[in-house]
Amino acid sequence: MPKAELTYASAGVSFDANEAAMTSIKSTIESTYRPEVLSHVGSFGGLFQLGDYSQPVLVSSTDSVGTKLKLAFMTGRYDTTGFDLVSHCGNDIVVQGAEPLFFLDYIGTGKLSPEVTSEIVNGLAKGCLEIGCALIGGETAELPGFYNDGEYDLVGTIVGVVERDQVISGDRIEVGDLLIGLASTGLHTNGFSLARKIVFEHCGYGVNQNIPELGMTIGDELLKNHKSYVKTVLGLRKHVEIKGLAHITGGGLPDNLIRILPKDCQAVIRTNSWCIPPVFSFLQVAGNVSPEEMFRVFNMGIGLVIVVSRDHVDAAVVFLEDLEETPFLIGEIVSGERRVEII
Repeated sequence: MPKAELTYASAGVSFDANEAAMTSIKSTIESTYRPEVLSHVGSFGGLFQLGDYSQPVLVSSTDSVGTKLKLAFMTGRYDTTGFDLVSHCGNDIVVQGAEPLFFLDYIGTGKLSPEVTSEIVNGLAKGCLEIGCALIGGETAELPGFYNDGEYDLVGTIVGVVERDQVISGDRIEVGDLLIGLASTGLHTNGFSLARKIVFEHCGYGVNQNIPELGMTIGDELLKNHKSYVKTVLGLRKHVEIKGLAHITGGGLPDNLIRILPKDCQAVIRTNSWCIPPVFSFLQVAGNVSPEEMFRVFNMGIGLVIVVSRDHVDAAVVFLEDLEETPFLIGEIVSGERRVEII
């Protein structure tokens, strides 16, 4: 008996599924294009014409949403992760003063689903439109046998630009400056390995378990979007001098704020200066987690820290409130060893 003819499809890779996915997302991707985009969907590389700058500095970052993806798999909701990814990456470059220009994504999966891909890209496009960034290219890889059924990986790269003399590095931070914390919308995209262990392993809850103190299911709480601060920062810097910015991601306030502190500057943060959202108290009690560990793993309700001089703090707070942000005066810069003290 002759052997069956083998094809790429028989090995688990479908060109038809990929074509269907690309057809469904083409218009969504193009909706994010800025005038500087010169290429089209399907090009080998994305073309972007840099505008009129004196001394442009390109700022880039690559990241993922980590194990938050597990919540997407558990709930069957795929439209949030793309938005989260763009927000995370955008925040990471705007803290250095950069305006996001374009974004590229990578989706890896065992078996390509055009419907799931479309939902993911819709989230990516929504995130890009939120910050004025073009979704200029990406890769959708079908890798049979590499991922579990129904799972995928999602990674993104963002590129922005800032004039060299407008880079925000933290080098102008000095003793007496004040720290403004902007409220987060929950866990954002960090701490999910511990959160999932507490909720699903230690407590034995299901993703649709209603948690009275949260006022919603645990799935809805944990899938809250990662807040974007890009427009807020770009707007604020036109009104006041921003001396430093820290995006509070993995490592929490201690490990992220120290990254921008100059020598002999210590940041003192007072935990009674803002309202810690209920989800963090719930996780701490349910998992018997120490306060120190909570502040190292989670953002604890502060998604971004802004360092400004004492003379500019009132104007900054008024501007932020006008943008419907929730700013808190969470601490100050004092003389001492370069570190972050939480009291």
